[in-house]
Amino acid sequence: MTEQRSRAFDIGTMPRGGPNASWLDRRMQTDVLEYIDRYDVSDEIKQVVISELDRQDWHESNARTALSLVADIDNPRILELGAGHGKLSAKILELHPTATVTVTDLDPTSVAKIAAGPLGTHPRAHTQVVDATAIDAAENSYDLVVFAMSFHHLPPALASRAIAEATRISAKFLVIDLARLPTPALPLIPLLGLLIAAPGALRQGPLTILPFLHDAIISMLRAYRPQALTALAQAADPAIQVEFLPAQPPLTCAVFSRT
Repeated sequence: MTEQRSRAFDIGTMPRGGPNASWLDRRMQTDVLEYIDRYDVSDEIKQVVISELDRQDWHESNARTALSLVADIDNPRILELGAGHGKLSAKILELHPTATVTVTDLDPTSVAKIAAGPLGTHPRAHTQVVDATAIDAAENSYDLVVFAMSFHHLPPALASRAIAEATRISAKFLVIDLARLPTPALPLIPLLGLLIAAPGALRQGPLTILPFLHDAIISMLRAYRPQALTALAQAADPAIQVEFLPAQPPLTCAVFSRT
């Protein structure tokens, strides 16, 4: 069955809206990389984008969602992927007195910045450069893996591999990310990007905030629908279950686990 499905359905070409995405949904997506994913963009620009993302301040609600999944564990071991500046991990440590957190990102500059800050000396934190699609850890090394606000950076084939990896090393894998807009609203993405970037433009000036505007629009175009997340999990391993948690717009929360 699995072999037959792989021939009939290539997860690598799946639309962000899912296998049955509409004509419009399939066209309102992009393979253009965000600035923070590009090697030809300076670290200074990348850090501007990450800092502006931090200003959106979803960290506490995301931390509480993560901790709700390990509420029955006395000393939960948590791995954060794509941590950026580590604000989510810092909030988890603040809210939970015994949790330990491995704070990771694929970008060495971001990890170095985390290590040089308060998390670098926190007794319950460890910093590390980690590729979400090839995690150097044994099975059941963690009680929870969290990937917040960055899962859409991964194209489908890599996203599916990340799900396989995270559920290999942990009991649960929590993905918190932008929810893909309803299909009729997708053409409004550039306008929504301007509205999101407007406060930053007032603080820093329009030219400074342009990289964030660029990445905000790209992020919305690359966001996955729940149907797509379910298909990614099934492609990773049919034994992986997906549960969708209640989430405030514009977010979606999915928990992956193996049966």
